[in-house]
Amino acid sequence: PSALFCSGTNKAPTFHVIREVYDSSNAHERFEAELDKALEAKVDFIIIEPPRLGDETGRWIWVGNCLHKTAVGTGLVSLVASLLWRDRPVVAAPACALSLFCAGLYTVSWNYDPCCQYQVENNDTVLERLPLTDVSSPVILGYTPNSRTKYLHRGVALLSAALCAWQIWRSY
Repeated sequence: PSALFCSGTNKAPTFHVIREVYDSSNAHERFEAELDKALEAKVDFIIIEPPRLGDETGRWIWVGNCLHKTAVGTGLVSLVASLLWRDRPVVAAPACALSLFCAGLYTVSWNYDPCCQYQVENNDTVLERLPLTDVSSPVILGYTPNSRTKYLHRGVALLSAALCAWQIWRSY
């Protein structure tokens, strides 16, 4: 559609539709392989028809988002607690540990997965402009580069860890 353009550019978005066609006994594996190809091609939108694959992919993205937000949130709580209670590292240390755990788990499990650069698209304005007329109950993934968010949760987690370590070292 000519009305849909990528943000800030005049180029039409690219998209890939994974059709729900069960033509063999290993259809789900074929759907996964097709999703992997689309993810690595970094198309702007991936439209996933097969419900099982769409649900699994949506949950995977949701868990990654949850880990990211938990790492940032607990890291900020740790930083604030460290600044408010300078002589009590026991207040900030658990939040710092949770932040480091979430940031580490995200780095190990999601960082190198091309799926982490996509979000489930729920914006009605964007969805109305996609060619969804012949698609049944799809899950739509939109490409959003996430290098800033990865650096944010890593930075907050490491800064809170450094401040906690300094607090513990200073208190003993």
